[in-house]
Amino acid sequence: MKTFFENLFTYNHHCNQQLAAILSEKPEQADVKSMSLFSHMLNAHQIWNNRILGQPTGCTVWESRPSDAFAAIDQHNFNQTITLLGSFGLTDPITYKTSDGRPFVNTVGDILFHVINHSTYHRGQIALLFRQNGMEPLITDYIFYKR
Repeated sequence: MKTFFENLFTYNHHCNQQLAAILSEKPEQADVKSMSLFSHMLNAHQIWNNRILGQPTGCTVWESRPSDAFAAIDQHNFNQTITLLGSFGLTDPITYKTSDGRPFVNTVGDILFHVINHSTYHRGQIALLFRQNGMEPLITDYIFYKR
């Protein structure tokens, strides 16, 4: 199952790196909402990695990041997640507090699946925004990635 998660995060990283390149190379073409959603995706991934590690979150969930830092942030998140997969079991419980301070416990596997699902959801929103703003959206379907 860890191999499956490694594959999912490699796919996620691939898509994010492509999106980061577009947003950093052509920031004038991208709308504010797309930039905000991509920052949010990166921040959420970082926050969840840090929760697994028991570290401070390092950012807020809707913190705006500069577009020229997107690729590096994503690279760091990806590297850290791959390291986490080698250090934790997928059924290991993680105790954490939400942004508003409520305590919860979830497994590493549930958290990592959430990160993938959350990222896919927001990339879909960004694709719609691209189309609405006259930009060609990326093809980020998993099956296309695997072909």
